[in-house]
Amino acid sequence: MNQTEKLFNSYIGGGYADKGKIKLYHGDCIDIINEIPDGSVDLILTDPPYSSGGLHTGDRQKDTATKYTNNDSNGAARFPNFEGDNMDQRSFTEFMRMILFKLRLKVIDGGIAAVFIDWRNLPAMTDAMQMAGWIWRGVVPWNKKNSRPQKGRFRNQCEYIVWGSNGNMPFERGVPPLMGLVSAANVPTRKRNHQTEKPVEILKEIIQIVPEGCTVLDPFMGSGSAGVAAIETGRKFIGIELNEIYFETAKARIEEAEMTNHEKEL
Repeated sequence: MNQTEKLFNSYIGGGYADKGKIKLYHGDCIDIINEIPDGSVDLILTDPPYSSGGLHTGDRQKDTATKYTNNDSNGAARFPNFEGDNMDQRSFTEFMRMILFKLRLKVIDGGIAAVFIDWRNLPAMTDAMQMAGWIWRGVVPWNKKNSRPQKGRFRNQCEYIVWGSNGNMPFERGVPPLMGLVSAANVPTRKRNHQTEKPVEILKEIIQIVPEGCTVLDPFMGSGSAGVAAIETGRKFIGIELNEIYFETAKARIEEAEMTNHEKEL
C-alpha cells in the first residue's frame, strides 16, 4: 500500500477523520465541539459565516453566492451556498458568544482565538468575544489589496481578525513579535475551493501566534485552508465542517498538504 492509500484509509466512518496530528469532523460544530477534550487546543483560527453582505434584512437573507460573489457560474458562485449566514446582528452576536464560550473551554490557559469578520459585524464580534470570557487583545486588519471602487467613498478593502486570549498571556511564549497588519490579495475566483476562501499565506501569518507543534482548531473549516496552513507550518489541526461537499474538499486538500510534507521529509 502506498503512502496516498494509507492517508486515505486512515479516515474512518461516522464523519470523523483522524491521522495522528490531523482530526477532521463532518457535522455541526455546536455538537462536535463537546467531543474535543478540554484544555487540548492552543489556537482557535476560524472564518465563521459573517451574516453580513448588506445593510438591510433583505440583503442579509440573500444566498451567499449573491452576497459574496459576482454570481458568475464560472466563478466562486459555482460552489455550494453555506449555512448560518442570514442572522440579524443580535442573533449573530449571541451565536458567536455561544460558540466562543464553548471553544474557550477547549483552549489551554493563555491560548488564543483569532476570528475573521468584516466591517459590518466587527462590533458584534468584539462584543461576542468578550461576552464569552476571552480577553480581547485587538484587531488585525487584512488588506485584501482589491475591492469594488465606489465614487466618493473609501474602498472597503479590508477584513479583520479579532483576537484574544483565554486569560493571561505571557510574553515569553516562544513567539516572535508579529505584524499588526497582514496583506495579500483575495484568492482569485477561478482558483477558489469555497465562495469566501481565505488565502493560505494570510492564515500562515496569523498561525505564528502559537509555536510549532501546537494544536489549531477551526470549527468552520470550509474548504480547509486553515488546515493546509497548519500542516505547512508544523502545527496539528482539528477541523469541523457542516457541508459535506466542503468537508470532502477540505479532506483532500489537507491530505495533499500532509503528503507534500511527508515527501519533503524523505
